[in-house]
Amino acid sequence: MKFLIIRFSSIGDIVLTTPVVRCVKKQMENAEVHFLTKISFKTVTEHNPYVDKFFYYDDNLVSLIKELKEEKYDYIIDLHKNIRSYRIRWALRCKTLSYKKESIEKFLLTKLHINIMRKRHIVLRNLDAVARLGVKDDGFGLDYFIGEKENVRVEDLPASHSMGYVAIVIGASYYTKKLPVYKLRELCSTLNYPIVLVGGKNDTEEGNAVAAVDNVKVYNACGKFSLNESAHIVKNAKLVISHDTGLQYIASAFNKPTLAVWGGTSPKLDVEPFYGDRFLSTQKRSPYKNIFVAGLSCQPCSNFGTKKCPRGHFKCMHLQDIDLIIKETAVQLGINTDNQ
Repeated sequence: MKFLIIRFSSIGDIVLTTPVVRCVKKQMENAEVHFLTKISFKTVTEHNPYVDKFFYYDDNLVSLIKELKEEKYDYIIDLHKNIRSYRIRWALRCKTLSYKKESIEKFLLTKLHINIMRKRHIVLRNLDAVARLGVKDDGFGLDYFIGEKENVRVEDLPASHSMGYVAIVIGASYYTKKLPVYKLRELCSTLNYPIVLVGGKNDTEEGNAVAAVDNVKVYNACGKFSLNESAHIVKNAKLVISHDTGLQYIASAFNKPTLAVWGGTSPKLDVEPFYGDRFLSTQKRSPYKNIFVAGLSCQPCSNFGTKKCPRGHFKCMHLQDIDLIIKETAVQLGINTDNQ
């Protein structure tokens, strides 16, 4: 059977579809799995060994549909459900499976703060889409694959970090997902452990400001490495502290202990670090902790984050307890977090 799985964006959402890709490929006899995403996310998908063929959307919907028609799919598995994916489904006219997007539930939660979410993680809802095929969760969690040439060498990081480091992912797609620089500086000055700041080119300036608290202990890797190289830095970290962004879920794919820091978004949206049951069964404690300001009636204010706080106070990040993050770091790693 031939399957087309659709997920156009973003980094984290694509990573959250990987259990479906793997389970369909391994559990459906002679399955041929194709994957469609945006060309800008090619790096996220291209090394996945469970995908037989890739298609990339690059403002070329008409020619793309023509190309997809030639494949004669048995099923489309739509894990995005937007206008573009509906157009493809209509044009190809084959059987379609899709996940429950919970758009109404998310609207009620973020706009009216009425919580009727199903409390079922997006990964499991993705897998629900293929349940009628007899495909089941295999318990192996998320996948992320890096090309051998994209591995970061030991000598690419400071010698002071060669025995281990905490990766702090300071980037995020929207302002309300990010700790302010002064909070990151407080975290880095208090944490008694080598630190690597991870982010894209847009985060370089903020990374420099944060690293300035201690340029020996804190290494600013923002903008110095590609996405997959940054993923490799996360893979080799002792602990990952991350905003709600793609590298948070990549950390889960590598089974890294993670502190997930939440601002304008929230685990209430049924998204948080996700680990397979097979890994969790070997752990004495949860490998992740959600860090958020308790008791805020305005959180979450958005599905994806916003460019500014809708209420102007940004309490969800300004009131973050850095001492709590330090304490949870100690819990996860058993390290001495006292200042020297």
